[in-house]
Amino acid sequence: MILTERDLRTGGRWSPLQRMKNDALWAVAAVALAVVRSFPVASLQRLGRALGLVAHALARGPRLIARANVARVLPHLAPSENRALVRRCFATVGAHLGETVALLGPGGPPPLPLEEGARAVLEEARSEGRGVVFVSAHLGPWERVAASLVAVGVPLVTVARESYDPRFTRLYDELRASRGVKVVWRSHPSAAIRMVRVLRSGDVLGVPMDLRSRVASASIPFLGHPAPTATGPARLALRTGAAVVVGTVAPSRADHDAKERYVVTMTRIPTGDRPDVPTLTERLNAELSRRILRCPEAWLWMHERWTERKETSKAL
Repeated sequence: MILTERDLRTGGRWSPLQRMKNDALWAVAAVALAVVRSFPVASLQRLGRALGLVAHALARGPRLIARANVARVLPHLAPSENRALVRRCFATVGAHLGETVALLGPGGPPPLPLEEGARAVLEEARSEGRGVVFVSAHLGPWERVAASLVAVGVPLVTVARESYDPRFTRLYDELRASRGVKVVWRSHPSAAIRMVRVLRSGDVLGVPMDLRSRVASASIPFLGHPAPTATGPARLALRTGAAVVVGTVAPSRADHDAKERYVVTMTRIPTGDRPDVPTLTERLNAELSRRILRCPEAWLWMHERWTERKETSKAL
């Protein structure tokens, strides 16, 4: 069965069995969110961490993928260290999921602090008048990064892929809109035009590119190993002349903010030498890799990053 035949994002239709499964998943998610979305942030973090540890214990497939990925990138770790890192990863991702759910509530977590000089990096890039391609990653509380930039007045529009289920897409829309984050959905027919318009208006276009996805890609080193990597961010920046900035969370210094584990940091990626698309993509991957290795427990090691996507698959 060709995947796109059952993918609503590409005009496909669910089979009856697929619809039953997805309806059940949505019902469970909707009930769970209705119960917990008003919980305090700290409670949601603890609940998310606990669920992450449960997933680590029960989800054998993702756990083995994570261990294999860690072994690939960090071969110097002893088996016990590998297992410990993977366990921390599941717990950390769970805690960040709890924070994300809290964004749906009236309070939610506060904006992340920006590291000293980070805002200046972004403003200098914007001052050139051609917009900024803001490359990011699924590192730490990544949904809070966009919300934190908007909170300090950055005109940010993010690029995102719709969920396999339109009901979850509407939920993501609610999540981001509640913090003033605008979204260009990647499967929309005018997505490319909208992205160019964001840059031509001098605004900031946020594009995560650390995961493998169904977009034009090239094999580029990532965390030390060739991996299929989206080339769209580099191509867009080079065609429009937009500045390129990489921004993610990084561990906060003890003297910066005792209450917050992370700060948002930014690095300008040079394009003055007019690199080609593979070269610029390699620079982006190198910077993302450096950042992931600074806090490896906060990245999605359970993602099949180094596996080529197959053309066929079972229904969702």
